[in-house]
Amino acid sequence: MKNHLAAFAALFYCGFALADDATYIQVLGIAQDAGYPQTNCYQPHCMRAWHSPELRRKASSIAVVSEASKAKYLFDATPDMREQLYDLQRVAPDKDYALDGVFLTHGHIGHYTGLMHFGREAVGASGIPVYAMPRMREFLSNNGPWDQLVRLGNIELRGLVDGNAVEPGSGVTITPFTVPHRDEYTETVGYRIDGPRKSAVFIPDIDKWEMWSTDILEIVRSVDYALVDATFFRDGELGGRDMSKIKHPFVSESMALFASLKKEERARVIFIHMNHTNPLLIDGSPEQAEVERLGFRYAREGMRLEL
Repeated sequence: MKNHLAAFAALFYCGFALADDATYIQVLGIAQDAGYPQTNCYQPHCMRAWHSPELRRKASSIAVVSEASKAKYLFDATPDMREQLYDLQRVAPDKDYALDGVFLTHGHIGHYTGLMHFGREAVGASGIPVYAMPRMREFLSNNGPWDQLVRLGNIELRGLVDGNAVEPGSGVTITPFTVPHRDEYTETVGYRIDGPRKSAVFIPDIDKWEMWSTDILEIVRSVDYALVDATFFRDGELGGRDMSKIKHPFVSESMALFASLKKEERARVIFIHMNHTNPLLIDGSPEQAEVERLGFRYAREGMRLEL
């Protein structure tokens, strides 16, 4: 599938080359679905990013790149996918690395709508493998404009089953697992990603940890990296809104829960998927310092994690 995005390669090849046979995660976006700054937000915490484009952040997404097999895999197709594919192009150009799969977590706007860029109005791609759970596949197949991508062969839907690993052919094993979340249209999954040397989980969206039948502490202990939901830092972050109706685990709650982890285990936790109100988006904030002091990490765009 070396020519999935040949058109992109011709336009965007930048000549960046990487040595050896590394496999790694590349962080492409760290913000909540709507990015940062968010549409129609003109409060001070957003205005700083409107005035300074270098402070803007893209919707949460990661890629897995395999140097050995010259393949790359995208996790979630965000509204910012145009820029994110360019960022990925700079480290794994299309002329050398096939985009051999897009793995979707669920049917909320920040996680699948970037598929539009594969359509005939944009790339006009051919046969991009899109991995999705049953309800997600049904949603894409039976609702426009996404069904057009399927009919025209821009994307090729491939089924996932909860807990069943897939090996897309690059020495990487990817296992979806369902998590509780607002499932209006589709299931919601996280992914375990096993590389040649290390492993990770990617859980950008989930309800409170106690609403999940799986022990997140055991998950963290079982991997080298745990990229987990950090939509909101603390209760009260959305002034005037009852946040008890918002089921995401606050970063403050997660850190309290994870306090029992050993120091080296806490370092595996990497917070991602931050709402525009989350002060972890602001470099030098007291909240960033608190996360670091307690031994955790927060994702940065361009961060690379060896697998």
